[in-house]
Amino acid sequence: MNDYAWGTGRRINAASNHLRRLYGTRIQKLTIDAGFTCPNRDGTKGTGGCAYCNNDAFNPSYCSPEKSVTQQIGEGIEFHGKRYRRAKKYVAYFQAYSNTYNDLPELKKLYGEALKNKEVVGLIIGTRPDCIAREKLEYLAGLAEKYYIVVEYGIESVYDRTLERINRGHTYRDSVEAVKLTAQYGIHSGAHLIFGLPGESREEMLTSVSEVSRLPLYSIKLHQLQILKGSRFASEYVENASAFQLFDLEEYVDFITEYLSRLNPEFLIDRLAAETQPRYCLSYNWDLRYDRVLKLIEKRMEEKDYWQGKFFTGTETNYGK
Repeated sequence: MNDYAWGTGRRINAASNHLRRLYGTRIQKLTIDAGFTCPNRDGTKGTGGCAYCNNDAFNPSYCSPEKSVTQQIGEGIEFHGKRYRRAKKYVAYFQAYSNTYNDLPELKKLYGEALKNKEVVGLIIGTRPDCIAREKLEYLAGLAEKYYIVVEYGIESVYDRTLERINRGHTYRDSVEAVKLTAQYGIHSGAHLIFGLPGESREEMLTSVSEVSRLPLYSIKLHQLQILKGSRFASEYVENASAFQLFDLEEYVDFITEYLSRLNPEFLIDRLAAETQPRYCLSYNWDLRYDRVLKLIEKRMEEKDYWQGKFFTGTETNYGK
């Protein structure tokens, strides 16, 4: 099979393949919970956090804010070494809540602690678009001269009515401005989006790809909505499950292949579906590990002769003009 524009025979521009080319070896992400919070949790912009959120459902067993960053990295390397063959290089993924939501001196301390490990080649920093500032980007730009740095923004939706519905406390415009500002500093931006949020039709979700594709993004992470125990959506789901139009597996595979066929082919694909520990999932669970779901998606793309960006129409935008 001939390679696609990103240099592999896979029909998606996979971040894992890109990192292997970049470093000459497999790179493993190590999830870190450094004890951050969010402005829609601590009362700054609201309380209760995002309606879909229960971060415990995604944290590996070694993650705990009561442990130091150094300890979590050490245990993470051991944890992944037992599940897979041990990687030679790692990226520390500050995942839980908003990981730029603190003063710069404290951020320097936490990020610096992660980078002291010689096996860690960089950081992926999950945060919100309203939790970034120029001084933080200046610092990260300095790190990016030596390390692999990605700021991963929780955009979640391009529709402000949805962002209000899920209690995000920011607008889509905030996301656009944060991504553009990050790009101005020469730092990679990632985006996290959720499909199946209440009030959005399948067509609205699909057509949003043209908007997302205009952003100066480096990578993208796409998830289906799951109803997690302990979240606000869990209470709503128990009261009125019909208010949620959740994807079953076949529907999602079909949807995501269509979405990918229209997505900017330059974006690295970091993830295409959520994988949650079953004990946390209130809604039906697909009962498949992520690697199996990914294979189904790539198989469907092959069946339809789709690849990422097959129907992509360009990046012209009015933003910033």
